[in-house]
Amino acid sequence: MALAVILAACAGLLLLAAGRELAASGIGRLESLLEGETRRRLGEAALELGIPGRLARAGLGSRVPTAAVMMAKVGAAGVGAMAGWLAAPAVPGRLAILVAAGLPAAGFLVPDALLERRARERRRALLASLPDALDLLAVGSTSGRSPASGFAEIARSGRGPLADELRIAVTEIDCGEPLPSALGGLRERVPGAEVATLVASIERSRALGSPLADQLGRQAISLRRDQRRAVEESAARAAPKIQLVVALVLVPSVLLMIAAALIANADLLLAGF
Repeated sequence: MALAVILAACAGLLLLAAGRELAASGIGRLESLLEGETRRRLGEAALELGIPGRLARAGLGSRVPTAAVMMAKVGAAGVGAMAGWLAAPAVPGRLAILVAAGLPAAGFLVPDALLERRARERRRALLASLPDALDLLAVGSTSGRSPASGFAEIARSGRGPLADELRIAVTEIDCGEPLPSALGGLRERVPGAEVATLVASIERSRALGSPLADQLGRQAISLRRDQRRAVEESAARAAPKIQLVVALVLVPSVLLMIAAALIANADLLLAGF
C-alpha cells in the first residue's frame, strides 16, 4: 500500500513537471506560429488593453509574451461562454441573459486579474526590502560612493523584485544610459510614491548638492513606520475575525456537546417528574 502511494506521488510529480515543460515550450513556439499580420494585430490589441504594463509590473515582461496573454484571454472567454451556455437555462428569468453575457466577460478578464494579483504581491515584496536597501545606499553615500555603485551592490548581493529592478537599472547604466534616464525607467517600472521618492532624492542631491544620506535615512525610517502601522492594523482586523470563528464554530460545538450530555442523561434528570 505504501509503495503504491509513493509511486502515485512520483507519477503526479512527473506529470506536473511534464506539463510545465510543455507549457514553457508552447509559449516559446506561440509567436513563431503566428503570422506577421496576426502578430501585429495582437500586439496592437495588447497595447490598447495595457497588457505590457501589467506584465512589467508582475515581473513577467521578459518571460511571457503578450501574444500568450491575449490567447489566454480569448481561451478563457471561450470557456466562460461555454459555461454560460450550459448554466443559462438553469437560471430563472432575465438573469439568464446576465449569466450568458457575464461569464465570457469574466473569463476574458481572468488573466488580467491574475497579473494584477501577482503585481500586488511583487510590489509588497519590493516595498518590504526597500528600507534595508535605503540604509545601504545611505551608508554608501556617506562613504562617497555614487548611487549607481550602490544599486550595483544591492543588485549583486540581493534577491527579490527590488534587486531585479535595480539590476535592470545597473545594466542600462553599464550600456551607456545616463543615470537620470535609468532612474526614470525605474520609476516607470515600479509605480508608487516610495520609489518615486527615492528617485527624486537622488535627482535633487545631484542637482542641488544636498546630502543624500540624510534623505534616504529619513525615508527608510518613514517606510518602517508605515510597515509597522500596517502590521498593527492587520492584527487589529484579525481580532473580530477570530471572534467570529469562535462564535460560529466553537460555541455551537460546545452547545452540541452539552445538549448530547443532557439527552444521554434525560432519564435521570426527569426521574422526579
